Amino acid sequence: MVVPHHPAGARLARHRLADELADVVPPTLLADLIAVLAELVGNAVRHARPLPGGVIRVAWRLRSSAEGPLIQLRVTDGGASTGPRIRTAGLDAADGRGLHIVAGLATRWGAERDGMGQRVWAEFDPAPTPRPGLVPAG
Repeated sequence: MVVPHHPAGARLARHRLADELADVVPPTLLADLIAVLAELVGNAVRHARPLPGGVIRVAWRLRSSAEGPLIQLRVTDGGASTGPRIRTAGLDAADGRGLHIVAGLATRWGAERDGMGQRVWAEFDPAPTPRPGLVPAG
């Protein structure tokens, strides 16, 4: 899907992802997917140039396995002078935590550059990854 290179693009992408995967993946995984997609699109809007037409391309791929769904999210933008990297954010910093969220929720993530821009991706393996220190709510 194509969304505007604008903060509203993250909202459009989140809603579309939720609509398409709500009946396919467990609710906790869907919440993680939505959070990561919002961070990736938000980072593209804040830090990268748009693709031609002032847009960002957002995609996801779902593959079934015996253990459950394997999902990859991809956000393609026009690139930036530097690639995405995890930063150290101070306690009072208003930003700088997005890729920490991505790294904490996704099984793995990365970025690829080509002549047209960059693609940042995050993958979620079917088997739930234990997250030490996190306590289920409720």
